[in-house]
Amino acid sequence: MSIQRNDWSLQRKGIIDQERHKERVKEAIRKNLGSIVSNEAIILSDGKRSVKVPIRSLDEYKFRYDYRKRKHVGQGDGKTRVGDVLGRESQQGKGQGAGPAGQGEGAEYYEAEINIDELAALIFEDLQLPFLEEKAKKAVPAKTTRFDEIRRTGVLANLDKRRMILENIRRNAREQGRARFGNVKREDLRFKTWEEQYRYESNAVVLALMDVSGSMGEFKKYIARSFYFWMVRFLRTKYDNVEIVFISHHTEAREVTEEQFFTQGESGGTVVSSAYQLALDIIRARYNPRDWNIYPFHFSDGDNYYSDNEEAVRLADELIATCNLFGYGEIGEEGTSGYRRSSGALLSIFKDRLKHKERFIGVRIDDKEDVYPALKEFFGTRGIEV
Repeated sequence: MSIQRNDWSLQRKGIIDQERHKERVKEAIRKNLGSIVSNEAIILSDGKRSVKVPIRSLDEYKFRYDYRKRKHVGQGDGKTRVGDVLGRESQQGKGQGAGPAGQGEGAEYYEAEINIDELAALIFEDLQLPFLEEKAKKAVPAKTTRFDEIRRTGVLANLDKRRMILENIRRNAREQGRARFGNVKREDLRFKTWEEQYRYESNAVVLALMDVSGSMGEFKKYIARSFYFWMVRFLRTKYDNVEIVFISHHTEAREVTEEQFFTQGESGGTVVSSAYQLALDIIRARYNPRDWNIYPFHFSDGDNYYSDNEEAVRLADELIATCNLFGYGEIGEEGTSGYRRSSGALLSIFKDRLKHKERFIGVRIDDKEDVYPALKEFFGTRGIEV
């Protein structure tokens, strides 16, 4: 008697390898979200297509003979001891900076194509509106789809193959006395069905304030727009009915459309209090704090007309007392490292003089990779989630 066992995993080897590669790509993207979030190709895309993101090599661990080295032999001279250093490899990825061309190796990067919605899901998985409270006004519905039932009829796109196979095996066992898969009939088919569920969120409005004065150069403007690009996408992905108000300011502030907000150039001086006063006026006119969760976020380079600082602090305190959370981001000069202050000092003034600091969050951004930590700082899990 011969016993034969078929290894069906070999038949699915290609699918298994493909799924494993996708998981490894996602893991590599998670580890590099800081640089990916501020990638110019993504920020300037239409937001609807797949984008290419740079990730480091996904090489497997393995022994590899380096043919570029001349002195590779299969044995030693017998005089080495435990702990002796046999040789050192030069580190990859360290360039020589400005100057003549170097000869050192660089780190290998590959471009992985990913749908921007999948990328957004990775970025937003731990984010939420902080201190979200239940308000008196009727909450707005947010629709979710949940597969929670199996039926005998349905469309082929919703065919549950696992349950179909089980039903086929059961039927063959009943009818033929042998549990096997084969001769699939219509009665074996099982289909997933879904139900649309509604959860209710409290009303929320986010006020996006951006400095567009002459001191906001290309780098600073790009950083501010990068943050707001992901903030807007996060709000519209995770919440169905959050309103967003766009305010730009120099010496004067005005409410603008979303397109104007992301395309307006820089000019003029800076009077920060004008933006805060307009935000308060809009809140009083349209968003009663008893009915709305309110979140103003302001990005600037910290430059402000000196005589306006006291008024800016006073109005910022009023915003904090009125709103759920007030976020301020100060953008430094390109290439600075650590907490090195630029000509602006508004963030340090806020930290020193604000009376209500419990719901104020201030961040400093000196590099493109600081945009993602700023998102996590502003929208990290805290407070009450309804």
